[in-house]
Amino acid sequence: MRWVVVGNAENRRVRLFTEAARAAGHPSPRVLPWQQVLVEGGHDFAADEVVRLDSPGENPAVDALLRGVNEQTRVEGSARWYANFLDAVGSLRGGRRLDDTGDLAVLFDKRRCHARLAAAGVPVPASPATGPVDGWTAVKEQMRAAGAARVFVKPAHGSSASGVLALESTASGRWQARTSVEVDHEGALHNSLRVRRYRDERVIAGIIDRLAPDGLHLERWIPKATLDGRSADLRVVVVAGRATHAVVRTSRGPLTNLHLGGIRGDLAAVRAAAGEHWAEALAVCERAAACFPATLCVGVDLLPGIGWRRFSVGEVNAFGDLLPGLTGLPGTTAAGLDTYATQVAAAPGFAIATTEPVMIGSAR
Repeated sequence: MRWVVVGNAENRRVRLFTEAARAAGHPSPRVLPWQQVLVEGGHDFAADEVVRLDSPGENPAVDALLRGVNEQTRVEGSARWYANFLDAVGSLRGGRRLDDTGDLAVLFDKRRCHARLAAAGVPVPASPATGPVDGWTAVKEQMRAAGAARVFVKPAHGSSASGVLALESTASGRWQARTSVEVDHEGALHNSLRVRRYRDERVIAGIIDRLAPDGLHLERWIPKATLDGRSADLRVVVVAGRATHAVVRTSRGPLTNLHLGGIRGDLAAVRAAAGEHWAEALAVCERAAACFPATLCVGVDLLPGIGWRRFSVGEVNAFGDLLPGLTGLPGTTAAGLDTYATQVAAAPGFAIATTEPVMIGSAR
């Protein structure tokens, strides 16, 4: 058994996984750079190589190849990123794979992921979308038709809250949006590490119209439970079908991502608040992960309702395991292990995925 990681050597995930593999007695994994895959157009793995795909992020050259834009902060270009990423994954051949190409095609399309979860009976926020979301006019019309005053507008192929808007309408007909999107003097959209509030409908419309060609997904904005007066949700890592790690994310606003100013909350306090419902919270995450049975590890964004009695799934992330220093949930096989050591331990018994070519079609 020989490990191969398809990733960027400078990516923190790759370094942490390498440390976990070596700590378990394995040789250092061979790292196949995403840039090499994208430039050369494919790679053949040996039958005894166990292949783990990692995020293609944190590398400007790779991002430019995928997105077609030379500015890493740009939000636009996610549909091109999606198509090029799937083409690159589809060009990999052989080996024992821990990430399924078909699963990735759904995980990186929020519309398809939401539909798959809903079809499987996994609780998700309802989507008011009844047709193409091709711009600001469509967003307003579909919100009003559904009676939804508050929604999240998400780029279909985005990640890390890139381009996400928490959008609200008021009884007086005014609009406001909270987002990490910054608009430059030419109207281009950039990621920033500061969540800002826009109240000018023309600015909000401009952002959404600029994002629409890449594809948009709408979700009702569900009021979430609070912890110490802050809105809270959880990132739950599921490895080989079992919830193994959980981190609480809290914020004073609707976006809880830690890189946008969210802070880690007290998991013990959450478990106490949920009481007998904690087991159901983890079960919901495992049901979500079961929709992607050929992928070893996913990160589930779990949204607790007010009172910590009901839970829904906001997103399922293919590369959602970056929780440095966090050990597994007590009573699980991951107790005492971080997310990467848990995956190393689980991989030998995992039903390795078989990959097939993926037709993107209208998802592009």
